Parts: sequence; structure tokens; C-alpha cells
Amino acid sequence: RGTALQPLFKMSYSCSKVGDPRPGQPYKGGNFCAFLPDNKEGLKTAKLLKKAFERGLTFQIKSCNGEERVTWSLIPHKTSWDGGKARNGYPDAQYLREVGAVL
Repeated sequence: RGTALQPLFKMSYSCSKVGDPRPGQPYKGGNFCAFLPDNKEGLKTAKLLKKAFERGLTFQIKSCNGEERVTWSLIPHKTSWDGGKARNGYPDAQYLREVGAVL
């Protein structure tokens, strides 16, 4: 197992906007952590994920039990360094290729 890049996203509480499930309603933020391998492909993917974040594509607001909250969007993220694909972790030999195709 090698070293990892670990982007951390802090999403604060705010109000939703037009296009969200309930515009103008407050939503709950959170801390979101992802893992990428610290190698050439991981760095390339990190740059693409940064662009996606800057364009507002990384997160979405969903309603859960009557409460609006920030969740990951459709871009796959590895949220664990281990546990395999089934637990959003590594090892997953296809991940960088799959996320690159989405981005």
C-alpha cells in the first residue's frame, strides 16, 4: 500500500438555490473526505476533480427524512483507503479509469 492524496471538503450549512429539491430551504452541510493514490494518475485525477468541484459538480442537495443535506453527486469518490470497491475503497484497479471517464 502506497501513500495517498486525501482531499477534504467542508460544506457549511446554507440555503438551497434554484434547481435544488426545495429552493430557499436551509440544508445541512458536512465534511467529506476522499482518497486518491499519490502517483501520476492520482494527481491527474485530483486536478480533474478540482475542476468538477469548481463547476459545482461534486455535490448535490438531497432530501432525507424531511431534511435537506449535502451528498456526493454522481462522480464516484473513494471514501476509504481500504475495503475494496464494495465499500468505496481500495483496492479497485478500475477506479481511476472509471472516474476519468465520468470527468
